[in-house]
Amino acid sequence: MPVTNGNRTLPEWLTLLLGVVILLVGLFFLIAGADLAMLGGSTYYALCGIILIASGVFMLMGRTLGAFLYLGALAYTWVWSLWEVGFSPVDLLPRAFGPTILGILVALTIPVLRRMESRRTLRGAV
Repeated sequence: MPVTNGNRTLPEWLTLLLGVVILLVGLFFLIAGADLAMLGGSTYYALCGIILIASGVFMLMGRTLGAFLYLGALAYTWVWSLWEVGFSPVDLLPRAFGPTILGILVALTIPVLRRMESRRTLRGAV
């Protein structure tokens, strides 16, 4: 039987915590990325920040859309990284390692988010 705290299970609380982390990373990316873009740098960080904020919010709402938004941002990150530095492992590591680790965690939350969505649908609150 899953460990529960109130109405939520431990995996649900961990999923919500991951949503908070993604939301905070997204806020940082948006703020710092907007500064960088205004200085003539890449718009990647600002655009990715917007996607991450939306992802975190949807994950906090218990929606699988949040996970898929994050995975889309991860794909965007890999495309941008490869375009910027090519296939150099040393140069790819700082750009893609952290987001990929978070992506693995996000992928693991998809069943939990689906359970949360189906439970909400059964209660009638879509």
